[in-house]
Amino acid sequence: MWCIVLFDGFDLLDAIAPFEVFTAAAMYSTKEVTVKFVSAEGKRMVTSGVNHLQVQASDKLDSSGKGIILIPGASGSVHDKGPDSVPVKLQQAMETELSHLLREAMKNPNILLSTVCGGSLILAMSGLLEGRHAVTHHMGMELLSATDAIPVKARVVDDGHLITGGGVTSGLDVALYLVERELGPQIAHAIEQLFEYERRGSVWKAEGNSPKVFKHQNPIEVTRPYTTGLSNERSNFEGIWDTTISTPIGKLSVLFDLSTKDGQIVGTAKQGEEIAALDNPILEGNQLKWTMKVTKPIRLTLKFIVSIDQDQMFGEAKAGMLPSSKLIGHRIS
Repeated sequence: MWCIVLFDGFDLLDAIAPFEVFTAAAMYSTKEVTVKFVSAEGKRMVTSGVNHLQVQASDKLDSSGKGIILIPGASGSVHDKGPDSVPVKLQQAMETELSHLLREAMKNPNILLSTVCGGSLILAMSGLLEGRHAVTHHMGMELLSATDAIPVKARVVDDGHLITGGGVTSGLDVALYLVERELGPQIAHAIEQLFEYERRGSVWKAEGNSPKVFKHQNPIEVTRPYTTGLSNERSNFEGIWDTTISTPIGKLSVLFDLSTKDGQIVGTAKQGEEIAALDNPILEGNQLKWTMKVTKPIRLTLKFIVSIDQDQMFGEAKAGMLPSSKLIGHRIS
């Protein structure tokens, strides 16, 4: 079974282009190939993003079987936090049974899991790409890093039983590569001729010799964290701060405990019962910057920039393509 997963807000081209390729593969192959649109909920009409075209999902996604599962991305705005934005649509897709079904599919050696464009981010935001090589739309590559995936700038990335594609039109390239892997290059070539389309770019694999890396670094320009002689202005950051972070998918309450140790700024963040250390907190001018891994509401590495006005803290947290999240808080001790 070769399945293309639909969810509310999906991108049409991400789904339709692979469907056309897979359907042509079924026509050319002597093996039986069944192509379906599916959803996490089962048979239903699924509304695409932006133009709200409805497409019929004929069945429920089965993560226990054998074959190919392809996840498209979402379409919408990438510059705001509204209900029609891509991050919100991806998050909504994660909050359905889809996240659980994809987790089960990742464990199934008989399934070749694939994504196009933002489909990679659905896996990443579900914590399923940690330590895996992957690609997505260029605007989402930082978000892949923020979820501890290993971003690779390529048209198609092959990481074993995980195949990911870049921007929207890479759906053709991903689908043709899947056909080549499953049915052979001759059938993939026949489909290319039928569509009058030649695949773009090399498929990246973690195989063979790695290219030589050339490092160009001016030691004078290396940024050094503040380590000694903290001024009174810097010590103004010390204390316990009760903050609220307004993310695109809800508000988070976080307690930050900031102090200095051996001349360096150190700190922790408490969210519920979880406590995380702040990574590399440094002061640049009057702004304190650090990174931090969070697990709720999704697994991300956030970059923080905050300023202090007496006992008030304000700033922002950001992860990749996700809109900046406003942070406000006050010192409680």
